[in-house]
Amino acid sequence: MPTIVPIAGFALCFGALLVALLVVFKPRRTAVPVGRRRPFGDTSKTALGSLTDSTVAVLDRTVGGGPYSRSKLEDAGLRMPPSNFLIMVIAAAAVAGLVGLLLGGPGLAVVLAIVAPLVAWAYLALLADRRRVKFDEQLGDNLLLISGGLRAGHSVMSSIDAAAQEAETPSSEEFARIVNEVRIGRNLEASLADTAARMKSDDFAWIGQAIQINREVGGDLAEVLDHVGETIRERGQIKAQVKALSAEGRMSAIILLALPFGIGLMLMVANPKYLAVLTTNVVGWLMLGAGAIMMVIGSLWLRKIVQIKF
Repeated sequence: MPTIVPIAGFALCFGALLVALLVVFKPRRTAVPVGRRRPFGDTSKTALGSLTDSTVAVLDRTVGGGPYSRSKLEDAGLRMPPSNFLIMVIAAAAVAGLVGLLLGGPGLAVVLAIVAPLVAWAYLALLADRRRVKFDEQLGDNLLLISGGLRAGHSVMSSIDAAAQEAETPSSEEFARIVNEVRIGRNLEASLADTAARMKSDDFAWIGQAIQINREVGGDLAEVLDHVGETIRERGQIKAQVKALSAEGRMSAIILLALPFGIGLMLMVANPKYLAVLTTNVVGWLMLGAGAIMMVIGSLWLRKIVQIKF
């Protein structure tokens, strides 16, 4: 066992480095197709490069609508193929399993290898939530850009296009997506509704409804958007007040959730035999499972307490 562990560690580290070199840091494809630049075929591609391309293509088709799908990555603001992210998760799970094997044996290795994909999924959810919050914070200023373009005599699409060029991310990305979808033939109302659902923004849904009503009955859309923008800014002020008042509760929730993991890691490093009982018999595994279930219930409960919807 002492001889096998270093060999497995070197093998996993070498595999992770090889994945990073071949997939993660793979150069982007140029705008000109390879067939036009090399009409007689790509003779410079090696067998390893072909194997890498085929593996990435298979993973892109396999990921589909799972937790690491292209839509999930786009919601989080990550511009990478799902296969690249999936390979990074697999490499992280392998490294975490090796660390657990070195620190606490096979039981801890299995636990850490399972936790790594869950951490990646939580990281994507956190990035998506931050992106949506930032989109809502920018919405009031972006409405001023759109209404200003309407007052200058531009159409709705021209005003949204101008806002896409002037706004900051992620608003610029979402507005540019709306413009591109309409240019290829999609209905504007459907594109606005899809953006509101993707960003989980009730305020942007109001904007889409205002534009739809204006197209049906007419009227001064710029004035309507000004009123909607004023309402959105007032809601933003109330949200900021609620966030400040609930900061103590959110900090308490973070500390309570991190405390068991911190104490467990400290005991694992200081006295590994003290926690080895939890992974060497059935009662220990049952206790770990019960603790995980209670942690999930407690985290959801604390989230409901500190998250106020209005």
